[in-house]
Amino acid sequence: MAKERLLTCIVCPRGCQMKVLLSDEGAPISVEGNFCKRGVTYANDECTNPKRTVTSTVRCKSGAVVSVKTDTTIPKGMMFEVMAEINGVIAPDEVSIGDIVIANVCGTGANVVATSNTK
Repeated sequence: MAKERLLTCIVCPRGCQMKVLLSDEGAPISVEGNFCKRGVTYANDECTNPKRTVTSTVRCKSGAVVSVKTDTTIPKGMMFEVMAEINGVIAPDEVSIGDIVIANVCGTGANVVATSNTK
């Protein structure tokens, strides 16, 4: 028997309330309530392979803190592993927005980049 899943799209600020009809195997059959095509993509991904952008902070050698984020989404199931790697790194004292702090974090293909300057 098909199941229904209710989602709020997080792709843009509109926050469409979507209803996803899932097959017995959990595959999306249909998506309703989305305003744009990105909502369908988000719903399909969220039901089959959810992904997230990770935001955090990294301590620099001097003790300063710089904000960071992944430059692309990572599998949701790897968030704790990625956070462990982020928490274990110490950045150089001079970091600028866009600098790569960790390349290919946990083999995900995503880089952890600075979102603030330390200067």
